[in-house]
Amino acid sequence: MSLKLKLLRLQAGLTLEELARATDLTKSYVSKLERGLSTPSIGAGLKLARVLGVTAEELFSEALDDDSVAIRRAPNRRDASPQPPRVITGALPNHKMIGFVVTPGDQSVRDHPMSHHRGEELLYVLKGSISFRLARRVETLHAGDSVHFNAGIPHKITSIGERPALVLLVVAQEE
Repeated sequence: MSLKLKLLRLQAGLTLEELARATDLTKSYVSKLERGLSTPSIGAGLKLARVLGVTAEELFSEALDDDSVAIRRAPNRRDASPQPPRVITGALPNHKMIGFVVTPGDQSVRDHPMSHHRGEELLYVLKGSISFRLARRVETLHAGDSVHFNAGIPHKITSIGERPALVLLVVAQEE
């Protein structure tokens, strides 16, 4: 995504500073994203996509052909280390939802503030356990648990336990 982000920014005629200001992110953080040193949170990705005039799916994934059916094949991964968000749905025009499978990190990262964006969000824990923070409320969710909430409320998920968690995250975006 790093090269794609930089190309989209340049196509939009924005400097790093202008993109950072328009998305409420720091210039340093956007620079790290462009250099591939950091992976954006879902909220940051949605903000970047909105300002750059592209869909979040377009920002997070490779280009697709014009087929009217979106099929995503599982990647071949053998390690259990945290992976960047993987878009699993949302590739078709006029869709209001986008789905991701995420492996949240196991510690709070200072460069990743609590996320917030317009719309709703649904989290479903596929594997492991997470700490789910919504404003000041903190809940522990285990495999099979889910939460549906207003994504405008600051939120964050962190993997807890011995093994990394795997979470299905669906964002319903408002227009």
